[in-house]
Amino acid sequence: MSEYLPFIIFGLITGSIYGISAMGLVLTYKTSGLFNFAHGAISASSAFAFYSMRDQHGFPWPVAMVLTLLVFAPAQAVVLQYLGRRLALVSTTYRIVATVGILVAILALAQIIFGPSTLQFPRFLPQEEAFSVEGVIVNYDNIANIAIGIIAATALTLFFRKSRLGTDMRAVVDDASLLDMTGTSPARVRLAGWLIGTMFAALSGIMFAAYQQQLDVNILSLLVVQAFGAAAIGRFTSIPLAFAGGLIVGLLQNIMSKVVSSNTDLQGLDTNMPFIVLFILLLVLPRDKLREVGRQIKNRAVPESRFTLQQRGVGWMAILVVALLIPMVVGSRLPSYNTAMSQVVLFLSLNVLVRTSGQISLCHIGFAAIGAAGFGHMLANGVPWGLALLIGGLITVPVGALIAIPAIRLSGLYLGLATLGFGILLAQYAYNKPYFFNGSLPTSRPEVWGMSDDQHFYYLLLAIAIVAIGLVVAVERSRLGRLLRGLSDSPLALSTLGVNLSIARVIIFCFSAFLAGISGATYASLFGSVTSDSFFYAQSLVVLAVMAISGRRSITASIVAPILLYVVPSYTSNPDLKLGLQVAFGVAAVLVAVTSQSSFSFRSSRIPQVVDGRRLDPISASVRRQIAAT
Repeated sequence: MSEYLPFIIFGLITGSIYGISAMGLVLTYKTSGLFNFAHGAISASSAFAFYSMRDQHGFPWPVAMVLTLLVFAPAQAVVLQYLGRRLALVSTTYRIVATVGILVAILALAQIIFGPSTLQFPRFLPQEEAFSVEGVIVNYDNIANIAIGIIAATALTLFFRKSRLGTDMRAVVDDASLLDMTGTSPARVRLAGWLIGTMFAALSGIMFAAYQQQLDVNILSLLVVQAFGAAAIGRFTSIPLAFAGGLIVGLLQNIMSKVVSSNTDLQGLDTNMPFIVLFILLLVLPRDKLREVGRQIKNRAVPESRFTLQQRGVGWMAILVVALLIPMVVGSRLPSYNTAMSQVVLFLSLNVLVRTSGQISLCHIGFAAIGAAGFGHMLANGVPWGLALLIGGLITVPVGALIAIPAIRLSGLYLGLATLGFGILLAQYAYNKPYFFNGSLPTSRPEVWGMSDDQHFYYLLLAIAIVAIGLVVAVERSRLGRLLRGLSDSPLALSTLGVNLSIARVIIFCFSAFLAGISGATYASLFGSVTSDSFFYAQSLVVLAVMAISGRRSITASIVAPILLYVVPSYTSNPDLKLGLQVAFGVAAVLVAVTSQSSFSFRSSRIPQVVDGRRLDPISASVRRQIAAT
């Protein structure tokens, strides 16, 4: 027991931070119906604000803390509440897109302001020894971390149960219009929820940075993923259980680090315990405990094209001609076009999954990584290039079937959480194993027709992209495509026709994973070798954001998106400008999500109205209009 005691103590310390973050996440989700994937980015931005005031401008740490928690965090809350009102009447997919867009923008903006390097973040609480247990020294700042978490959890629980505002926060989720009829503004109640939630996010970010003694925007932004596991233990609705879940996750994570320290095959499982907990709970919790908060909205149907079939044919021929001419006119930027061409297939796979079937995936870069690893290992064993490419795609098919297991019982938000957790687990545990990249995995191009030349290889990538486009078009126009669109529009109606929805979900995940694996293999062949950095899991979030701003039609978006992501940045050598493009991608994703449901006239009806001196949110305003009409 004495061997495990240090890990238990440090598990309680980190677990209290996870619990604080999870409580803020659950609170904002309960009161707004918007699950904020950018919750960790709010933590990161607040920690950077604290660092700027304390370390760069010389503010005393208590002043910096007060300004961060009571000024900077509430300012973010106002913006998020404003967006939350407008996202109330869009689909779950676009709610995820919007918060992912915020995450992408904050990540890039932090790197522009503070640079990409990790910053030192000195601790600010007393470091003196408070006591020791079996030789394990516990400092005052360790006690403070645990005490702050316990006090916050207790205070927030009592606040919800005893105060009028706490009661209103519970009521606004159940029936906002009924709350409005009692004379309480739902918009103000939601704002209060966002204020408290962002302050908890800010506090957890500062505490985590101090505990780690470093400030890294990527690590802090993904602190929310640690909170996902804790929130899952609280079933995404219970605040005290969310804090308890944080303690459980912290204990499991630290104890597992002791267990796996002597086993290289298991190393990495400790850091991934939050994702393992999240994935398991999403599979075993009863479905009635995983109902999404808030109103469920269907995606607006894509309107018919305004161009005739003949006009579209001419347009596609023009695009093909331009594609054929690219190697002759772009000069030294051809490698960027090759990269973009290899990613057309990836965006096709994501579009057919998200747009056609209405599913969600936040682990598509993981699928591509599996295809790249399979492709590289096949080449190392003497398999011809074309066959190795095909095998790289086929290897991802059973993984797609595995991800389809949670898709069978989950949808929307919870499916997004499951796929994100799987993608991070894959990257942090498997990438550096011998059966994956093992540091660096050699690859190669075909040894025919001068493929070592970028121009010749471009035409091969173009041919693969055209074949993939034809395959996707064939699927969308087939009976399977009609079933997938029905799966997106109304799964219940489709099931009444005798269609097995589980089989349909498995098929589309397998098909999408196969295309992503092909894309990963072609991407790997561009550079002669691939590493774990080639398939950074956070890129799955960037890919989703860029896809959202590239148009609503699958084929067009799959061509535009890689151009935006890989070609446009190649026309500047300024790293800040490249990061600025990512900020623009994130902001554009938010705007696309907010305006996703229809025309300007419909959006105008969602602008909050003022009635009897109070601002009404869109849903409450709509209910009042219906009552007035009767």
